[in-house]
Amino acid sequence: MLRSLTSRALLHPLAGFLMACAINSVAQAAASPTPPRTFDSSYAPQTGATLTVGAGGDLQSALDKAQLGDTIVLQAGATFTGPYRLPNKTTGNGWVYVVSSDLSNLPPPGARVSLTNATNMPKIVAPSGRNSVSTVAGSHHYRFVGVEFAPAASATLTYQLVAIGDSDTSPTTLPHHIVFDRCYVHGQAGANHRRGIEMDGAYVAVVDSYISDFQEVGADSQGLWAYNTTGPLQIVNNYIEAAGENVMFGGADSRAADLVPADIEIRNNHLFKPLSLIGSKFTVKNLLEFKAAQRVLVTGNTLQNSPAAAQSGFALLVTPRNQNGSAPWSVTSDIAIVGNSFINVGGGVNILGTDNIHPSQQTQRILIRDNVLDVTGLNKANGRSFQVVGRGGSDYTIDHNTIINTAAPPLSAGSSDVMMAEVAAPKVNNFTFTNNLSTKTDYGFCGSGVGSGVAALNANFTNWVFSRNVLVEAPAGSYPPGNFFPNAVAAVRFVNYAGGNYALAAESPYRSAGTDGKDIGASALGSASAGVVSPNPPTDIVIR
Repeated sequence: MLRSLTSRALLHPLAGFLMACAINSVAQAAASPTPPRTFDSSYAPQTGATLTVGAGGDLQSALDKAQLGDTIVLQAGATFTGPYRLPNKTTGNGWVYVVSSDLSNLPPPGARVSLTNATNMPKIVAPSGRNSVSTVAGSHHYRFVGVEFAPAASATLTYQLVAIGDSDTSPTTLPHHIVFDRCYVHGQAGANHRRGIEMDGAYVAVVDSYISDFQEVGADSQGLWAYNTTGPLQIVNNYIEAAGENVMFGGADSRAADLVPADIEIRNNHLFKPLSLIGSKFTVKNLLEFKAAQRVLVTGNTLQNSPAAAQSGFALLVTPRNQNGSAPWSVTSDIAIVGNSFINVGGGVNILGTDNIHPSQQTQRILIRDNVLDVTGLNKANGRSFQVVGRGGSDYTIDHNTIINTAAPPLSAGSSDVMMAEVAAPKVNNFTFTNNLSTKTDYGFCGSGVGSGVAALNANFTNWVFSRNVLVEAPAGSYPPGNFFPNAVAAVRFVNYAGGNYALAAESPYRSAGTDGKDIGASALGSASAGVVSPNPPTDIVIR
């Protein structure tokens, strides 16, 4: 099983990240990402006054009246119809909590809620085209615990079910310190509901929650989204489902250069796309996308089901976009994707050097390490585990990943690759590809129009390192020395390949054979599906 961090209250929350980024200096051609600032979003009991709001009560009045340190208790099972605004509090100390009257019957802090917990929650609903909850300039220190957020039964469309920030042009007016804890945030199946929570504030967290049923015809939809914030942001231990991008950063132009989303922690989540979306009327894209983001840690997550549809099937995208041409400062940089499990994905990770439509900054310092990629070519995707395209970029490290690639014609529209590179001048500078293990693909490590191996590396990268990789059935003569080319999957000697345990058996020739003395492939792994942690797993969880 992939190891994952489970505590949100670490004395030194970056220590594990820095250790994960360490690569043997002999094989280090690319600089490591700068880690994100993080914060403690743990639940702590309140000591102030209690304001109780029963069915039919005035929630806005309670929000207006509450002082910092107070708790607003909403009657479980009652429905409160928004939109509600969160006032900027200037009296009291601490936080304003909004909690369920049945909080004691919900899972404890640190445990994810499921659909079965909804009966113990109050519901805050959004009228058609409106928000359920939104902020004003400087709204701060609100925590929602055990609350359901949904469209009203009569709502035919919602844009942001919960809107934190949006139009700020300076960090000084951002809402801040807002947490959604053990909440159920959802649209309506089959209806147009664009997104769950807009996270455009500072110190905003979504933890231990269940987010589902966000989809729209002809437009992108997201469970969680941010485009205009300094961060830090925290997304921890949630189930997140959406048709477009389950989680996305960017996609609209930030209002200032210091409002590019930053300091983002995405940890221990299950990002899932229902297979029923394949062939549906909704716009279907990817599981996680960064169009504008810097200083990001993505670790311990399961990313499951990413079919080719409105996009080509990649599960995770790092693609800088100056979306409407008004934000040339848009950038994707310092992103670490470490210790995640990709299950049943059309393709793995797609990286773009610079925006190919409007001016943007170059992608820099990307680390992809210790991930398991189960690439199946879902819905006729091309089955590429990694793809690097665009103009320029620098300091990309792909290290210690295990790739189980079963995409093959006629299931895939193209042909599967360990990696496809197509980089116009300038090339990507400083590129490290080490200690990765891949089952058979059609073209291996390939460069568009130039072939595979050394030819692909020279055509697309400067100052590259390619060492101690295992590429099953690839032609050894095309590649640099110091790599391995077994003639069949059986020669790798997995613990149990057929059973999905992709750790190396004791007799594998690739044990302790990495540049750092570790096993080649992802570290500390077992079953590719072992990282799935969902108290209410969908019924189509293993269908390919």
